[in-house]
Amino acid sequence: MAAFASDPSSESSTVAYSPKEDSRPVLGHVNLMADTLIANATPEDLRAIIRSMVASATPGIAAALHVAARERLSQTLHAGILTPPSSAGSSPLSDSGAYPLLTPYGPTSHMDDLLRRARALYGSGMGFASLGLLALGARASLGLRWDAEGEDALANLLAVLDADIAQAIQSCKEEVESGRAATPEAYEDAREALADIRAALRACEVDCASRARRPLACCSEKEFAFERAMVSLNYWDVPQAAAPMES
Repeated sequence: MAAFASDPSSESSTVAYSPKEDSRPVLGHVNLMADTLIANATPEDLRAIIRSMVASATPGIAAALHVAARERLSQTLHAGILTPPSSAGSSPLSDSGAYPLLTPYGPTSHMDDLLRRARALYGSGMGFASLGLLALGARASLGLRWDAEGEDALANLLAVLDADIAQAIQSCKEEVESGRAATPEAYEDAREALADIRAALRACEVDCASRARRPLACCSEKEFAFERAMVSLNYWDVPQAAAPMES
């Protein structure tokens, strides 16, 4: 039988009532119950719960979520865990080429893994960290000869990737404005990440021009896929004000 806070014979209480009439009981063991929920809820339920919490406008809850997300993703990023466990150990960063991101017929599941990871990074405020993955996705299109059967799938994927890069650039802007890119190391990493994604998109632009000259190229294959991302990059750079002051 549960003990009440007003029961003097109880050494500890698991349920306490507020003095306000008709108020709900305050349950103990909240952390244990929350962990039980997290461990057993489906991913869909957890997403719905988190969205509801963020939408509640409770002060500080969105900021706390982003802080916790960045802490976790920073750990897994440097540990080299770049794809979910469902990818059976495959990595889009493999040098062997055994795990292609794109084929002439469309994207592979490894591209899906890469984009999910990149979105988690820039969605949590780690825009610069996401750019390396997105640059890798863009470079996967270099030299690829499209098959007519995969034209729609490839064109759609590259349009999505273009939008992701633009979103990541916006995340980078917010990262700079928050002051998280103000340390010497973070500032240099930011500059290198922007230089890398710019180089990737320029290489894609040159590759697209080369494909356009091929008589048997698909129609969509001849169109540069990263116009939106290129515009975002052309009109923004890490401001000099974000550079750390020399002592």
